[in-house]
Amino acid sequence: MAAVSALATLAPLVAVAAPAAATPTAQQSQTQTQQPTWQRCSPDQPAAYECTTLKVPLDYRAPGGKKIDVAVSRVKAADPQQRRGVLLFNPGGPGGSGLGDPLDWGGRLPQSVLDRYDLIGFDPRGVNKSTPVECGTAPAERTVLRPFKPGNFASDVAWAKGIADKCRAKYGADLQHFTTRNTARDMDAIRAALGEQKINYVGVSYGTYLGAVYTQMFPHRSDRMILDSAVDPKLAWRGMLQSWAKAAEPAFARFTEWAAARNDEYGHGATPQAVAKGFRDLVAQADRKPVRIGETYYNGAAIRSVMRPLFFYRTEGAYFLGIFKDAAAGKPVPDFPSWYPGDNDISLFNAVACGDTGNWPRNPQRYAVEAAVDSVRLPVFGDHASNITPCAFWDRPVEPATNVDNRVPSLILQAEWDSQTPLFTAQGMHRALKGSRMVTVDEGETHGVYRYGISSCADDVATGYLVTGKLPAKDVTCAADRPSGAAATERGERKLPALPNRF
Repeated sequence: MAAVSALATLAPLVAVAAPAAATPTAQQSQTQTQQPTWQRCSPDQPAAYECTTLKVPLDYRAPGGKKIDVAVSRVKAADPQQRRGVLLFNPGGPGGSGLGDPLDWGGRLPQSVLDRYDLIGFDPRGVNKSTPVECGTAPAERTVLRPFKPGNFASDVAWAKGIADKCRAKYGADLQHFTTRNTARDMDAIRAALGEQKINYVGVSYGTYLGAVYTQMFPHRSDRMILDSAVDPKLAWRGMLQSWAKAAEPAFARFTEWAAARNDEYGHGATPQAVAKGFRDLVAQADRKPVRIGETYYNGAAIRSVMRPLFFYRTEGAYFLGIFKDAAAGKPVPDFPSWYPGDNDISLFNAVACGDTGNWPRNPQRYAVEAAVDSVRLPVFGDHASNITPCAFWDRPVEPATNVDNRVPSLILQAEWDSQTPLFTAQGMHRALKGSRMVTVDEGETHGVYRYGISSCADDVATGYLVTGKLPAKDVTCAADRPSGAAATERGERKLPALPNRF
């Protein structure tokens, strides 16, 4: 039986005052003396794509102590005469590798941006080539959220405590330093090593939180900041996981209405009630006899986990709901590839989610009570989102959570129907960043807006900001150019979402 997981992949000039700059640490001045040694990343990749490795403190309170690696990559600005600085990227996670971002974004960004910026990617501390955190988890242990059932709760508690104990046994106190605040400090170390006064930034999903934390810690080092598909800083991190369940209910209601109006095409039911019943019946059947697709078996909880994000993206949701129904009926269906988290993925996710904030409940019974309530109140995903995680047993953070509250200019991009960072979480980010402007893609169905082929209007606003530095005078609402999944469908690249989800 495949494990169920919930890990997971943002114009007149507005003049605003920024708060006082953070006091430089001893390490930051030391980092300025680092001279990166760039070399071609690999023989089978473009020569313009260069890599280097910086040494940064594990603990910035002890800059002369233990060091870890941060792997950095770049593609230089296409037009040296127009170059205005560096543009850093983070793809999300926590735990996403960003070393390949200069190549990825280099193939998507308009020439006006490529001309002006060195594209800078990096693996955040603990990820991939940056001293990866690997606690030694077995594949069956690599889950973030488990479906709550009273009879299984004792084993859920044992699993959560076992993961925390395993990571503690391997890393001890070192694990407490793999946090968003320290990754923000690493970003500033990258800036200093590159000899830049400021950074420009595009962060997607979790990357919006990292970017917001950077603006709070280094306001005068923050230049043009794009936060795409945004986290609410006040909800990091249990509240963000619970936001998936909260947002899934209106998304499911919208999906059932849409599918019922297209019953002739999809056959899921002629009324919203019939569509909803068909889904509930499928889940109940799979709980009795798991549904097989390829080599993966899906019980009812696994189907709910996979379908939760798809209900936001209606065409894809209708298509894959049909796949599950056909498989349950014994009909042949395509074997869709899925991605499952590796040890590094899950270990680093836990390190950041648990280490960023001390607001995780410590009493296991609280999780049981809240998950039981939410399984009824939010039936699509509430039992998953409120169940216990390893953070209940993690060591207390060495720093308090970052209170993001500043007037640093930034641009937030957000689709109305986003499964991973719902609209209300982006609105929370907008409130926290009082100098921000927000672009909302009306009826947009996507996680990730800028240059994803979702809205040319939103793309133009973001590109204009990167090129000119001008934010819109007020918030902007853009239309979606086409429904989600359209481009992938046209290319014949439909994929069944993996059981894991992430920010």
